Amino acid sequence: MLNILHVVGARPNFMKVAPVLAALDSRLMCSQRLVHTGQHYDANMSDVFFQQLGLPQPDVSLGVGSGSHAVQTAQIMIRFEEVVEEQRPDLVLVYGDVNSTVAAALVCAKLLIPVGHVEAGLRSFDRTMPEEINRLMTDQIADLLFTPSPDGDANLLREGIASDAIHHVGNVMIDTLVRLLPQAQSPRIDALAARYALVTLHRPSNVDGEAMLQRLMATLQEVSRELQVIFPIHPRTRARLQSFGLTVADDDRFLLLDPLGYLEFLALQRQATLVITDSGGVQEESTYLRVPCLTVRENTERPITIDVGTNVLVGQDMERLRAEIDHILAGTFKTGMIPQRWDGKAGERIADVIKMWQQ
Repeated sequence: MLNILHVVGARPNFMKVAPVLAALDSRLMCSQRLVHTGQHYDANMSDVFFQQLGLPQPDVSLGVGSGSHAVQTAQIMIRFEEVVEEQRPDLVLVYGDVNSTVAAALVCAKLLIPVGHVEAGLRSFDRTMPEEINRLMTDQIADLLFTPSPDGDANLLREGIASDAIHHVGNVMIDTLVRLLPQAQSPRIDALAARYALVTLHRPSNVDGEAMLQRLMATLQEVSRELQVIFPIHPRTRARLQSFGLTVADDDRFLLLDPLGYLEFLALQRQATLVITDSGGVQEESTYLRVPCLTVRENTERPITIDVGTNVLVGQDMERLRAEIDHILAGTFKTGMIPQRWDGKAGERIADVIKMWQQ
């Protein structure tokens, strides 16, 4: 019987692992264990997601918590190595591009344990982003590379990855969205304005500098005069607002909320007039939901959301952001399409590849 370890550490990983766990259970005789590194340890950012996604409680919790990139990655490697030595898995599956992903992959490479990377091949081509380094390193180590879109295949081939290791399976995050969309509800919906913007911002380039964060908040305040702004605020962003002494008018037009569970956020996203974000996952979800998405970044590792979907990069240009909002409100924004294989069956394709791989 195949012994598989799944390694997760941050909230986006949880949406990705759920469909793979379920598909492997239904299609393959295997033993599965879930390892949670604890990279996200706030209950609002972690525990509630396990509950809503129907994930089992982790078999192993490393309890790493926060720290610099080096400290966090090192701690995960030290603690995860003990788990691998004890359990000797046949395959370790890692997800996305967080520190947990590259740390677990490095440990497995040293111990000659095969690694599968779910969401392989994505590139922003911006090496100032820690996530880009994590992606590049993980893909060079992995034995099985599961890509969400054709650009991922092309990137991996260009980087010298063997074609028989690359598998275009589709987007596992969309599997979770498709499964749970009928359950997505928010008690806030009825109290909201007919038109509202849903905002998520947490990347260092947007929130770690006082000048940029001040410009963003001032622009969002201006936007709230035209349509309601709903801003579930990431702990990192809230901490920066407090440390910089920045205040915003938290009123009916501009609602600052604590982080939301997956189902409530999905409900708000589905009904939003537009989304303003710097999150990769939100770019993907908005494209599937056909909701206009304005991404406050200079680049994205998910170009298919621009080429095919509803996403537009506005960079850190607040005038461009306002102009694109005007297009959306005027009904002149692009409609977008759902990318190929974003159909709720990526987890099943991954399970089928693993079944063939083990033979």
